[in-house]
Amino acid sequence: MPVCKIKVKNFDLFYGKFRVLKNINLYIKEKHVTVLAGPAGSGKTSLLEALNRMTELVDNARVQGKIYLDDRDIYLMDIADLRRCVGVIYKRPNLFPKTVYDNIAFGPRIHGISDRESTDEIVKSSLKEVKLWNEVKDHLYKPALSLSEGQQQLVCLARLLAVRPDVIMFDESISVLEPSYVQRFEELIQELKEKYTFFVVTSNVQQAARISDDIGVLLFGELVEFGNTGDVFTAPKDRRAEDYISGRLG
Repeated sequence: MPVCKIKVKNFDLFYGKFRVLKNINLYIKEKHVTVLAGPAGSGKTSLLEALNRMTELVDNARVQGKIYLDDRDIYLMDIADLRRCVGVIYKRPNLFPKTVYDNIAFGPRIHGISDRESTDEIVKSSLKEVKLWNEVKDHLYKPALSLSEGQQQLVCLARLLAVRPDVIMFDESISVLEPSYVQRFEELIQELKEKYTFFVVTSNVQQAARISDDIGVLLFGELVEFGNTGDVFTAPKDRRAEDYISGRLG
């Protein structure tokens, strides 16, 4: 029986008086791929940002309800520890204006790894894990921003893996890439879910069907359907979810 990695209970998010998320109940299983699908403006990114407390950067944001990571209330956790455990790959690469090596070494250095041999090994193993080592091993000390967008996103993923997160979240990060990189990321996720838990936000229903073990459909801030992907696609319980999956809505 899969272990629940993240539990969202009766969760509401407000920006000022506007209720962005409405009584969300969601269970993200360990070492599974959970996808949150829905049209633009439905609140998908807001929920993703709530999972590592990025919403706290918004002045008028407030929350109700609970979110747990391994049965720990995330609002009682040290924020730096939470964000190490729950990392995000954003829609566009957010690399530092540094070399490929320094981007990936940044996290380990922050967490106290300073000797060169250990850092070298972490950088190499992280790049190998995302299958980018052979492409960049001779360019480690060149600016990471000189790489293609797909390669930059792979470096972002390697940078996350360097600190060994528990959960990796993608915020519409895959479907916007060139098709060859879409395929690379989808294959990587399937391989890496043996070690990591994935939470993927996407508006691409076909991609959601390909990569997810469980899927939620979020419409106008309301989670109208959630469950095993095969069950949701073949026999959705909510008509709105059926309309969205079939393309009649959104």
